[in-house]
Amino acid sequence: MHPPLQRIGLTGGIGSGKSTVARVLVDCGAALIDADAISRQLTAPGGAAISALASQFGPHIITAEGAMDRDRMRQLAFNDPAIKKQLEAIIHPLVSQESLRQSSAAADAGRACIVFDIPLLVESGRWRQQLDRVLVVDCTENTQIARVMARNALTRESVEKIIAAQASRAQRLAAADVCICNEGLSLQALARLVCQLAPRFGL
Repeated sequence: MHPPLQRIGLTGGIGSGKSTVARVLVDCGAALIDADAISRQLTAPGGAAISALASQFGPHIITAEGAMDRDRMRQLAFNDPAIKKQLEAIIHPLVSQESLRQSSAAADAGRACIVFDIPLLVESGRWRQQLDRVLVVDCTENTQIARVMARNALTRESVEKIIAAQASRAQRLAAADVCICNEGLSLQALARLVCQLAPRFGL
């Protein structure tokens, strides 16, 4: 008798260490469904979202290679909430569809745990009912800023803008069933902590 499949939503602000936590859970045997990776596939050359994006926003939003011009689109969406909504109305249903397909495949393969890596889990509101538990990777805003500045060579102001566009730390913590505090931990210490939690997720 297999234990029931667990669907875990993984989220955290930029620079929180969410990708590291996802990697360790996969090493422990979880199947990973990465909403960002799916979104990139959909907007790559030949991706399922390309024709809808071109009709909605015009051909100038598509690069010579046939992909969505991510920088141009980010700029437009960042400056105009209506454009952001139109973009989400195209991308989100396609991400949901592909996530569902991948999670069915993982369930059929007998996986005990599926981790949905969803950066905007708290903001979107539509994911919660599809998950058994929400795992939040948390750290202070100053730590986020320092990590992202070091990793992406961005200015402090750019990182603060990204953080301001995401759910607040308090909103994420309020949505958490399980929280990992990734403050002052080495990568090895974080990995150990995740491995200790893994049995709670059927791993």
